[in-house]
Amino acid sequence: MKKFLTMAVLAGVAAGCGQAGVIERACLSSERANTNRQVCDCIQHVADMTLDRRDQKLAATFFEDPHRAQEIRTSDSTRDETFWRKYSSFGSNAESYCN
Repeated sequence: MKKFLTMAVLAGVAAGCGQAGVIERACLSSERANTNRQVCDCIQHVADMTLDRRDQKLAATFFEDPHRAQEIRTSDSTRDETFWRKYSSFGSNAESYCN
């Protein structure tokens, strides 16, 4: 329990250091309506809880190239199918927490 609390505190400190994650940067640079720092920061926090670094890098590409998401979603690759399940969960969570 003590180790978990220490990790949570360190994560909170790291989040407050002003370093935007890959999802947050992609979100901020997108031209979507209603995009702002608070929403993008929230989306990044959800990504940090649900996607690993590799998955976040792939998901960030969707902001610039939405068709890439369609390609991954319809792929027959086991890796892409696994990613899409995690990404769908991330999307649902981000929508619930960040709107």
